[in-house]
Amino acid sequence: MVPNPFGLTANGSAGEDKSSEMEIQNPSDISAWVDSMLSDLPSADTWTDQIFPPVKRPEEAAEGDGIRLVHLLMSAAEAVELGDAGLAGTLIEEMRLLLTRVGTGFGVGKVAAHFIEALNHCLHSTTTAAATFASSPEFEMLYYYYYEACPYLKFGHFTANQAILEAFDGHDHVHVIDFSLMHGLQWPALIQALALRPGGSPSLRLTGIGPPSLDGRDSLREIGIRLAELARSVGVPFAFRGVTARKLDDVQPWMLHVVAGEAVAVNSVMQLHRLLGDEGAAPAPIDAVLGWIHELRPEIITVVEQDANHNKPGFVDRFTEALFYYSTVFDSLEASRCGGAVVAAAEEYLKREIRDVVCCEGSERHEPLEEWRARMGRAGFRAINLGPNAIKQARMLLSLFSGEGYCVEEKGECLSLGWHGRPLVAASAWRAAEINNGPVRTVEHYTSVSNTYNSSESSSSSHHEYMH
Repeated sequence: MVPNPFGLTANGSAGEDKSSEMEIQNPSDISAWVDSMLSDLPSADTWTDQIFPPVKRPEEAAEGDGIRLVHLLMSAAEAVELGDAGLAGTLIEEMRLLLTRVGTGFGVGKVAAHFIEALNHCLHSTTTAAATFASSPEFEMLYYYYYEACPYLKFGHFTANQAILEAFDGHDHVHVIDFSLMHGLQWPALIQALALRPGGSPSLRLTGIGPPSLDGRDSLREIGIRLAELARSVGVPFAFRGVTARKLDDVQPWMLHVVAGEAVAVNSVMQLHRLLGDEGAAPAPIDAVLGWIHELRPEIITVVEQDANHNKPGFVDRFTEALFYYSTVFDSLEASRCGGAVVAAAEEYLKREIRDVVCCEGSERHEPLEEWRARMGRAGFRAINLGPNAIKQARMLLSLFSGEGYCVEEKGECLSLGWHGRPLVAASAWRAAEINNGPVRTVEHYTSVSNTYNSSESSSSSHHEYMH
């Protein structure tokens, strides 16, 4: 029986649309606002000429301003798509003026402010961001607060860990390749679970990929040392290797030191989408990366991604989908139990992600779960059912968060986490069609942390192991 890796315990008149009326009167329900507004938009050529009747009451004025704001957002997005920078700039200034009445503290005004800023950045930026790893200490701090404020990253980590734990059952030598180590937040739970495995812990190798530190520190190695100390304290033989890369597609399989006989898990949480190209265009970097992953014949590959369609070729289509998606995410954040400073930092993290979706033409292009199913299938992977343990863990996780709107849904072999019925994050597990069952290599039982390997250096770069 596989142990619990996380220490969680389960503790109106006919024809009148009353629901729409209630949505309009509740400006804090952001996703409902955007839903109701966009569904009734007039044709694009009339948006800028939209005339609203005079209002008498303050709440009616707020409703009208909110509706006007969403209409102007869509008009500005269309102007950007058409290359009409003058009209887009005029609409942005009008929206900024409107925000002084709507406010940016909550509801539609808060979300709109981020999209207005993204549109403005799109107009005035002269460069296109590449699909690089984020590397600044500030970004890592924002990532941590986003992790704390809402369950989306925790859901991905817990679900992936459960699948990896089950895939490693019966193997004495296991190797996790993490496509984005960040703070190493995912791995203490797995290390503790392996320590509790009946019959004893396997020896664990962890290869963590991440960006070079701006201050010159070997931050990946520092994370590895902390994880090594934990592994030693619970009796798990452990070795860590860091690989720095500015882009995930700079990583080559020989950098990962995979050896015959070890069970390999490849873990990607919110990373593979950075390799997507334009919808329908080929080849994209993701094709090459999935190709060499398949050649590794991993026991499992865990994929967690935003369940959204931000990879449409048309700017307005992407913008509209992003407005729907992030309105729902911000709606869920308003139910967070975390303090205001934590939520504010999480919102700053999302603000940067919104700017990437709107402006960067590639680095934050998300695809829905159905597209990932098809893509993984074409690359030679078959889905693994995440099973009842993963569902149970996910639901227990949600019990720790406020907001009854969170929901976990099974979608075939995959799991989806959403807010009030709208899917936001999807977790899936995959396996190559054929598994390499080569001879088991003898592995010393020790705890070690190596210097980080830099993908920009030559293959003859020195590699030192430190024994603990």
